[in-house]
Amino acid sequence: MMYLWFVVAGTIAGVCAGLFGVGGGLIIVPALVWILSAYGLPNDVVPHIAVGTALATIILTSISSMSAHHKRGGVRWDIFKNMAKGLVLGSLVGAWIATMIDGKALQAIIGGGAVLMAIKMLFFPNKENLNKPLPKDYAQSAAGVVIGGLSAIFGIGGGSLTVPYLSHNGVPMKQAVGTSSACGLPIAIAGAVGFMWFGRQTVGAFEVSGTVGFVHIGAFVAISMASFVMAKVGAKLAHVLPAQTLKRAFGCLLLVVGCQLVWVGVFG
Repeated sequence: MMYLWFVVAGTIAGVCAGLFGVGGGLIIVPALVWILSAYGLPNDVVPHIAVGTALATIILTSISSMSAHHKRGGVRWDIFKNMAKGLVLGSLVGAWIATMIDGKALQAIIGGGAVLMAIKMLFFPNKENLNKPLPKDYAQSAAGVVIGGLSAIFGIGGGSLTVPYLSHNGVPMKQAVGTSSACGLPIAIAGAVGFMWFGRQTVGAFEVSGTVGFVHIGAFVAISMASFVMAKVGAKLAHVLPAQTLKRAFGCLLLVVGCQLVWVGVFG
């Protein structure tokens, strides 16, 4: 039954990713926290496994999204090259930091991140700033370190951070979104590897089965397959449904989810 819930989570994450253009991590992390907790995994490691597994699932969706944007000329590979080094370093450091944070504290931090994402989605839409020159190469790499670190801690592909950064710094919105989809790949790979490596001893101490470090293999497979298929469905629905209205509704849902995670993390 647990695997059925993984498929449900992947289905919802995939539809939302295609419909709203947000990364599946915003859905997958809270869903995994609830599912794994309900099936008796230790609360001390559930948030870590949720984040590590979410990052692993983003690998496949990032490849698919990156390929689609590349075919349309939407990826600025020069920017990607500069940011990728920082993204990898930041993701590894972020994974290391996350593994040292207490389970409930990490859950509260994840909830806080979800609340901030919801507020941004509801009240601060991304805006182009085409007159601003692109930052120097080293500044792009430094931005990658920050974005990678935060993304690894929250279990997201970084689009919520990369798109605003690029669009604010002179990159047209379509290229910002396309380049962000490519940037999600090094974040997801480095973050997932970091959670697998740094989580080995902790998971072993709690005798959690079916995982490699902080990545739950069964959840990774089930969610990846479902989200990969359903992202295409969500993209098609975006053309026939009132996407902006639904995006606001999604932002409200994310706000409620984030507050619940913070409450449980602090007072649970």
